[in-house]
Amino acid sequence: MAKNPLALDEIDHRLLALVQRDADVTLTALGDAIGLSASAVQRRLTRYRKAGLLRQVAVLDPKMLSNTNLSAVLVTMERDSAKEHATFCARMRAAPEVQQCYVLAGEWDYLVLLTSSSLAHYRELAERLFIDEGAIRRYETHMVFEPVKLGLALPTRQSSPRRRK
Repeated sequence: MAKNPLALDEIDHRLLALVQRDADVTLTALGDAIGLSASAVQRRLTRYRKAGLLRQVAVLDPKMLSNTNLSAVLVTMERDSAKEHATFCARMRAAPEVQQCYVLAGEWDYLVLLTSSSLAHYRELAERLFIDEGAIRRYETHMVFEPVKLGLALPTRQSSPRRRK
């Protein structure tokens, strides 16, 4: 069951934007930027964590690691069975090489973003993740030559529509 979204005020939006840009910034610096005390900032961050909105992880730059290949894999399932989809999702969650996995609308059922150390490693992953199980009708791999933008920051409010002149 999905949690209810957290009600956010203007200060929440500004604070979340700052924290997404730099998770290591001090409470004092955050407070100075948004006009709150460090303790008020801490209370808000604690509320976000308790509500499940905020979690902190380390994000590595793939360019700084040798032999990191990124690929986007489109997947179509053989049958539209809840059990097969649940099994596939569990397999994606369990594979450390799978960076992200999305359910899609349209011709493809899933988009899987994964990392491998070589083409041989990718082939082994493809056989294990997309072939061995037999529930996948088709998959198509797109190797990433160069990431244009890497980010996990989420907007906390809708952007205003642009006005036509």
